[in-house]
Amino acid sequence: MRAPVTVSALLELRGILVPGRERPRLDGVDLRLAPGERVALLGPSGAGKSTLLAVANGLLAPAAGTVLWEGHPPARSRRGRRRQQARIGTLWQDLRLIEELTVQQNLNAARLARWGWPKALLNLLLPLESEDCAAALRTMDLDPALLDQPVTALSGGQRQRVAMARLLRQDPILLLADEPLASLDPRLAAELLALLLAQAAAPRALLLSLHRPDLLDGFDRAVGLRGGRMVFDHPIAAVTTELLAELYRGGPAGEGTKA
Repeated sequence: MRAPVTVSALLELRGILVPGRERPRLDGVDLRLAPGERVALLGPSGAGKSTLLAVANGLLAPAAGTVLWEGHPPARSRRGRRRQQARIGTLWQDLRLIEELTVQQNLNAARLARWGWPKALLNLLLPLESEDCAAALRTMDLDPALLDQPVTALSGGQRQRVAMARLLRQDPILLLADEPLASLDPRLAAELLALLLAQAAAPRALLLSLHRPDLLDGFDRAVGLRGGRMVFDHPIAAVTTELLAELYRGGPAGEGTKA
């Protein structure tokens, strides 16, 4: 029997360049994310965090550089792209829940890449895979009784948890999150972050854009961006108050900082 292939990195970005109007949105960025790693992406507004995540999940193709998912470049065939995208899950700051649908329909929308359109359309008519949906809600400490509720009936905290449960319904190997805690109060932000970090154990990995450096506990590494350039990539223990002050001080990246 052939030995199973061991994936050394779920995501590799090499020399990523994304042009911008006045300066590159990303300029020569290298990043590697291995199974089991939980990496925080830090930087001031406009640093390039959302752009990096868009490249990482395949929504944005860089002008130069290499993107590898589980050691492979983006697939060219439609089927291959769908298989890759099913293994990459993104939690957006605006959540992107479908307001007109129920909680269960929103959860099942995460299965689109695996189901295909016929079953996805059936999801609009019938409550599919209810037990799996209920299990996803329980993981996020939500009552399965919410499954048939419209998204519009949920509180802000419930909506956040449903979006996280939807991410788990997708069952991705690479978890990406674009400042999902930005609009939450400190207690709820810490609580939901702990739930998300718990889902990022190997073979999964997590790359999360974070606007609050005080929530770094629980991450393995932190990556700092400023002006589209990587300023540092350090273990959490090496991320000092001085380093963070330098990252957020303003001005172009590279002035007075070793990348």
